[in-house]
Amino acid sequence: MVLSLPYRAPVAQRPAWVRGSAHPAVGLLRRPSLVAAATILLVCVPTGEKDVSAAVHITAADVASGLLVLLLAVDLVRGRRIELSRPVAVLFGAVTVAGAVATITSVDPQLSVSGFVRQEQIFVLVPLAVLAALRDRTDLRLVLGSFVLAALIEGAVGAEQYLTRTGASYTGQPIRAVGTFGVLDVMAMSGVVSFGLLAALGLGLIERQRVWLRRTLLASAAFLAFPLAVSFSRGSWIATAVGVTVLLLKADARLALRWAGVGLAAAVVLFGALGTGASGAGALGAGDGGIAQRLSSIGTVSGGNEDHSVSDRYDLWATARAIWADHPATGAGPKSFYQLRDSHAPLRLSSGSDTAGAGSGFQREPLLSPHNMYFLVLSDQGLLGFTAYGTLFLALLLGCLRRRGPAGPVVAGLLCWVLVDFLYADIGGTTTVLTSVILGLAAWSALPADQAGQDRAPALEATA
Repeated sequence: MVLSLPYRAPVAQRPAWVRGSAHPAVGLLRRPSLVAAATILLVCVPTGEKDVSAAVHITAADVASGLLVLLLAVDLVRGRRIELSRPVAVLFGAVTVAGAVATITSVDPQLSVSGFVRQEQIFVLVPLAVLAALRDRTDLRLVLGSFVLAALIEGAVGAEQYLTRTGASYTGQPIRAVGTFGVLDVMAMSGVVSFGLLAALGLGLIERQRVWLRRTLLASAAFLAFPLAVSFSRGSWIATAVGVTVLLLKADARLALRWAGVGLAAAVVLFGALGTGASGAGALGAGDGGIAQRLSSIGTVSGGNEDHSVSDRYDLWATARAIWADHPATGAGPKSFYQLRDSHAPLRLSSGSDTAGAGSGFQREPLLSPHNMYFLVLSDQGLLGFTAYGTLFLALLLGCLRRRGPAGPVVAGLLCWVLVDFLYADIGGTTTVLTSVILGLAAWSALPADQAGQDRAPALEATA
């Protein structure tokens, strides 16, 4: 069953000013995916120093995403019909209802209103606007290509920071690649680079006619492995490994096995060259915090052997569970975690994390969230919100894995990256809006073709 909004009239039936006008606004209405692409690229615009504890942060990418939603509203007024399957409408509607209920019952409703608005932007409005903006393969390639371009920009900056030792401080050395985001958003570059790597790999595998483009995309994916490595983000490494595995398996299982061997060999060379151990403190070494040592630390995150950042994360998760225990049904309300943190946290929890480098002096960044999206939803919105979000994520994941379409393997890989990353991270920072775009891509890919009302040709076959 389909929820129908007024259908966009054929070109011949549209007003003359729309058919013949060269006005930029009309061009955007014809292809709003241009704004979605701009949203992705604008995350690269530096935001400068900011107060991370401020209630509201508005970036250039947020403004572009708002314009995308506005274009959707204008398109609806013009008479375009967007057909959403009932499951999609129910799933996104449930997230809205859960957030509204949590805001009304919040311990501080006034504070929670801004959190509810942000939730609607990230998890409902922008994804649905992206879903509506994707009308053909050109739109899809435009959006995915923007992920690649943004990643190349950030990857180039990050690689330069590592090689010239002008990055963020890591193990006492200014070698951590953070791109244009600075030390207060230290994880952002690794996310952008990961998305671009997955998009480049996916687009390269399905490119069959233009050999030069195929080689360029695959070479871009290979290059992006370097800035991802020197971001020293264990979470992004894990999420990217999962995303690439899902992408390759969905594209071609035999291809996945072949690429797994190539990837393993490349990883051995890369981490062997960069992770030079305790004595390698040169341009390609990370001293005591070499990449190889950072990689090996993934397996020592329990039993008292974890580093301080990991133990803090465990304490934040315990804090979120304690807050949820006091507000089990509807949670404490959006943005209430920081307000209630100190009254529920273990005594050993740090007051913040130390940051320095990349053009900034020493700063202490407060721990404002549990660094786990699922625990954040549980503490802020209780079982009601956890059920709504969990059902949405699961439905999108199963739909992307089950159905074939032009979004195909790459969107499944991107969605898996986000869902895995949510295990040890949550929304926040300049690149949060990219999560919205990926959720919109996932909804577009998971939507049944016979209910979409859009041009969805069969998936392009991946080639070796």
